[in-house]
Amino acid sequence: MYSFSGSGFSFPLGKRTYIMGILNITADSFFDGGRYTDVDSQLKRADEMRLEGADIIDIGAQSTRPGHIEKTAEEEIKLLSPVLKKLTESVDVPVSVDTYYPEVAEYALNNGVKIINDVSGVFNSEMARLIREYNAGWVIMHSGESDSSTEIEYENGVVSAVNLFFDQMTEKCLSYGISINQIMLDMGIGFGKSNEDNLELIRNISRLKRENTALLTALSCKRVIKNASGASGEDLLYGTLAANTAAIYGGTDFIRVHHVKENVFAAKTADELFRR
Repeated sequence: MYSFSGSGFSFPLGKRTYIMGILNITADSFFDGGRYTDVDSQLKRADEMRLEGADIIDIGAQSTRPGHIEKTAEEEIKLLSPVLKKLTESVDVPVSVDTYYPEVAEYALNNGVKIINDVSGVFNSEMARLIREYNAGWVIMHSGESDSSTEIEYENGVVSAVNLFFDQMTEKCLSYGISINQIMLDMGIGFGKSNEDNLELIRNISRLKRENTALLTALSCKRVIKNASGASGEDLLYGTLAANTAAIYGGTDFIRVHHVKENVFAAKTADELFRR
């Protein structure tokens, strides 16, 4: 049985869909920026997500929305430091930190974090060293080495490009002494991709899923959902549920979401339909 696992956590693959609940603590995140900017509201939201069924709490101190102003590692740590230790000690599910800075990752791992959610799209040897030494989980996202504002033209199609990236990053991790169980791959919906690219990835998750490696789908309330559904604001939930159901049908192991309760119920239903 394959799993996504490391120090203090283990998620067997193929059993069910796991939920990664999003906790944005910045004022400028694209969907819920400014809602959770003080420690009390951050801890309260984390506990709400845990009670609603989140399997991982993913906390982020850097917005990656189009047009964002990049924070430094020091600024991320400044935002994380008041809440991180309290958060990891108050919830009984693994906490991940959304960062591409090794300095932030090391700070987080020293304060109880188990997983690093890295959207850089590159293999950073210092980040790899930390993942190996702390036996942490590493979410590795395809970005085309671009951001959420830039679209890239993929010569052989986006699915082929992402598959090649997955193969290359997995090989590098294994050669660096990182276990296959520590890796979670993310196709990077909204990063370096056109709207049609994003739809193509969601349609072809079965071609991206590897039996021995965890796959994350992170599309919650993103532009591709807005474009497809015509919705905005909280109504983006409905398109998110539809797209995540398609992702579960394709074989994704994890979904990263803003609305935990609703996605938990939807995922349980999809699992009954597709995983039995």
